[in-house]
Amino acid sequence: MAEIVVMPKAGNSVESCIILEWSKQEGDAVQTGDILCEAETDKTTVSVESTASGTVLKHLYKVDDDVPVMLPLAIVGEPGEDITSLLAEVGNASGEAPSTEVAEETSATSSAPAAAETALPAQAVQADLGSPSGFASPRARNLAAAKAVALDKIKGTGPEGRIVERDVLAVLDGMAPLTPSAMEELIRTGKTAPTRGTGLGGRVLKSDLMDAPVSTSTSPVAASAVQFPGAVEEIKVKGVRKVTASRMLESLSQTAQLTMNTSANASRILAMRKRLKESPEEMGLQGVTINDLVMLVTARTLKDFPEMNAHFLGDTIKQFKSVHLGCAVDTPRGLMVPVVQFADTLSLKSMGIETKRLFGKCLDGQADTDDLSGGTFTITNLGAMGIESFTPVLNKPEVGILGVCTIQPKPVMKGSDVEFIPHMGLSLTFDHQATDGAPAGRFLKALVANLENIDLVLAL
Repeated sequence: MAEIVVMPKAGNSVESCIILEWSKQEGDAVQTGDILCEAETDKTTVSVESTASGTVLKHLYKVDDDVPVMLPLAIVGEPGEDITSLLAEVGNASGEAPSTEVAEETSATSSAPAAAETALPAQAVQADLGSPSGFASPRARNLAAAKAVALDKIKGTGPEGRIVERDVLAVLDGMAPLTPSAMEELIRTGKTAPTRGTGLGGRVLKSDLMDAPVSTSTSPVAASAVQFPGAVEEIKVKGVRKVTASRMLESLSQTAQLTMNTSANASRILAMRKRLKESPEEMGLQGVTINDLVMLVTARTLKDFPEMNAHFLGDTIKQFKSVHLGCAVDTPRGLMVPVVQFADTLSLKSMGIETKRLFGKCLDGQADTDDLSGGTFTITNLGAMGIESFTPVLNKPEVGILGVCTIQPKPVMKGSDVEFIPHMGLSLTFDHQATDGAPAGRFLKALVANLENIDLVLAL
């Protein structure tokens, strides 16, 4: 008897996986535990095992498809087995069309029985097919309602013309992002949103809709409709890029972010780094970086400022006794933030070993969910790129994130003379909902003092 293999949930925060390649093709024999396909989550690459033995009868998705977790992925059974009922079940259970091929097969195999069983007049059947509420998947209806898109103008690409989520997303392509209040205004009034708003990054604010006309069409002017000279490459937003885009926008729209900038005398930290590079090889300290030194000092400083080592959850604030320090890493797949667990308890050597291990796993695409979750504070370092100051975006629900900038000479008064002393730029973003400027400023001041006296901090 044929069985359905579902896309497993590869971590608590994973919502979907992108198929990279099928290890077992249709018609191939497969045993329980065999690798069925390789898939990419927002964090890493996973091997999806078959949960059934037999022959792969049907791939329900194609390579590069984004498959929601816990939804049907493939059908395994006996060679030549009739899977018509399972294909129909797949279309109804998921609420989305797994692929156009499956949709066509489901429609073709069920068209004759459907025609024989239909007792409604042709006009009634046509009315049902066009019904926004009855012939759209739940995800499509929810997305359309949230984005103020009328379903009756959308052509569905799901089984039997069903409107699915990707159809709504196609209509939304090219629209400017909306603030929650602007979205509510669109839903309430039916107005047409401008192609670009006055908010950050072109976001449409509620004030942008005050004089907007009431919508008479649900088809926005897509960016692709505008002609641009020269060659254009379209890149599908998926995987890490898709998740990062969603989380950054969510962070900016749901938190009250404020950034403070300062700098720390880097003379001693540079001297420390020089001594470490020249230390005996058997000590294992030659590979310790300036970033490792900053992470260690930050973790130990956070112990005295629990309001910064915290999560803001709306009606509650969680302050953590231990520091689990995330550090943003630029990888070929996009931005990733591995977490050094119990960073406040590590020695300098241990910090160097752990960061090297985590960064290596991220760069190789081998980081797992445990490596990328559980952070209480984050560091992002752009110093190597010569960045003097920037505004880090909070890794929600964390209360703070520290931006580490380049080291450059800064004029400092020494009596009546001026000396140029190397200073490291620091940019601290914090959530003003969870803490105020004074506590955040005190943390930043203490961090500067500890970085300037790093030799004493390491002696503790």
